Amino acid sequence: MSERKKLAIIVAVFLTAFYLPLGNQRVQSAILEAFFMLQDYAQQHVLACLIPAFFIAGAIAVFISQASVLKYFGTGANKILSYGVASVSGSVLAVCSCTVLPLFAGIYTRGAGIGPATAFLYSGPAINILAIILTARILGPDLGAARAVGAVFFSIIIGLIMHFLFLKEEKEKEKTALDLPDADENSRTLPQYAIFFGTMILFLIFAAWGKPSQPVGFFNAVYEVHWYIAALFLVILGVIVKLWFNKEELVMWTDSTWSFVKQIFPLLLAGVLAAGFLMGRPGLDAGIIPSSYVSGLVGGNSLSANLIASVLGAFMYFATLTEVPILQGLIGSGMGKGPALALLLAGPALSLPSMITIKTIMGTQKTLIYISLVVVMSTLSGFIFGSIVS
Repeated sequence: MSERKKLAIIVAVFLTAFYLPLGNQRVQSAILEAFFMLQDYAQQHVLACLIPAFFIAGAIAVFISQASVLKYFGTGANKILSYGVASVSGSVLAVCSCTVLPLFAGIYTRGAGIGPATAFLYSGPAINILAIILTARILGPDLGAARAVGAVFFSIIIGLIMHFLFLKEEKEKEKTALDLPDADENSRTLPQYAIFFGTMILFLIFAAWGKPSQPVGFFNAVYEVHWYIAALFLVILGVIVKLWFNKEELVMWTDSTWSFVKQIFPLLLAGVLAAGFLMGRPGLDAGIIPSSYVSGLVGGNSLSANLIASVLGAFMYFATLTEVPILQGLIGSGMGKGPALALLLAGPALSLPSMITIKTIMGTQKTLIYISLVVVMSTLSGFIFGSIVS
């Protein structure tokens, strides 16, 4: 960090401390809400979601060779295969916009093309099959279907646009990839790696299984036993690690996981604090921005209402499945179905914490373009959908 940046941070902290109206009840509530949200995040998402995701990312970085990543997700890979896999990857991952970041960092730093990598970054939280089914059940089949189709379509389009915008850079990366050696031979087969990563993913899915809003049905039945299922997969993972990996590999895996934790975790915590201060916890009117303002701005189906919904969704933090009950309340307060879809498409895929972290992974320019694409496409989709169903 340059001396100028250090000075800017010091000045910003000083001015905030000097002018912040701590006597204002709304400000006091927002500050307290920021720490409540941080506590909720620590209690509900770090152990069950984020830590497993960090270990998966560390395993990707250590056990999947760069040559293998480039074969399926690199700039020279078969586009149908790479974008097809990336666009539906979220259907098996019940992760939020923050939990997917270690996984994205893992494949991007191993040489994946910007197109497939950003398609995966969007699809991870956006095409959560559990959330789509819950959306259809609670908010209606039309919103559920529109969310599913829009999310798959978006991930491919966003990935392709990112690819063509940075085509020159991608071609340079492809030239570099041509000089890479073949993947190293090791004692494990492809099916063994599939079982290894599949077990970790299944553990993540069941450990992060959200509590349904209604205590009935299949999702609630799984929720009642999800920790037992997660524990089963954890035991299987322990057996796999014991039988298939040596001590040196486990040390490398741990070191790689720790590097992702150091890079991502502090920024996530800072982002969650900021999101809690601005918006408050989901469903509560305790942030610095009153929730009544939000619901009042996104009624009807105007282009501005859809844009506001997309922007608010992009900056708010949604834990896995929490966007559905939040929207249920907003729709009940007068939110239009078009803005609701816009928020569903932008919200789970982005958040203030994830924006801060994505910037450190792929730079400011790519991050701003990615955020803009998500917001613009969510706005247009919401407006079109609202016009059709109204």
